[in-house]
Amino acid sequence: MQENKPKEGGNWKLFLVLAICAAPLIASYFSYYVVKPSGRTNYGDLLDPRQYPIPKLGTTALDGKPERLEDFKGKWIMLQADSGACGDACRRKLLDMRQLRLMQGREMDRIERVWLVLDEQPLDTVLMREYDGTRMLRADRNAARAWLPVDTGTQVEDHIYLIDPLGNLMMRFPKDADPNKMKKDIAKLLKASRIG
Repeated sequence: MQENKPKEGGNWKLFLVLAICAAPLIASYFSYYVVKPSGRTNYGDLLDPRQYPIPKLGTTALDGKPERLEDFKGKWIMLQADSGACGDACRRKLLDMRQLRLMQGREMDRIERVWLVLDEQPLDTVLMREYDGTRMLRADRNAARAWLPVDTGTQVEDHIYLIDPLGNLMMRFPKDADPNKMKKDIAKLLKASRIG
C-alpha cells in the first residue's frame, strides 16, 4: 500500500490563502491603531441633540409680545446670543449668519437666523435694517447661558450655534469661526437631512 505524501508547496499555498484572507483585517487594525485617523470630518463641535432640546427661555419679540424659539421648529436655525449693544464681534456673527444662509443657494429657505438679545438694551435701527430677516428675540440671559454650552475659555456670546428642525441644539461653532468651513458643515447637514 502506497503512503499519501502531501504535495510539495501545499503548505505554502495554504499559508498564502490564509494571508490573503487575513490581510484586510490586519490592514484595518494597522490603520486604526498605528495611523490613527482623526475620524472628524466636521468643523463645528457636534453636540448630543437629546441633551439640548429648546428650553423655556421666556423669549419675546422686540416689541415685548411673546414669541417662542420653538415656533421656528421645522427649519434649521442658526443662532447667536449677544447683548443689544452688539459690538464688532456680534456684528461679524450677524454678517456671517446672513452670508452662510445665502451661500446655501436654493437650500437657503431651509435655514432661519435668530439673534437672542440677552438684555434690555435698545437695538440700533440701522443694524436692524441691515440684518432684516434675522429674527431678533429677547431672552432671559441666565436661561440662555444655562442651555447653550461653550468651549473652555469662551462664553455664549462667542459662538454661533445650529439647531436641527426637531428643535434640538446639535452643533456649536468655535469662537471667531471660519465661514468657509462653517459653510461646508451646513451644506453637508442640509444634504444629509430629509427634514427641515
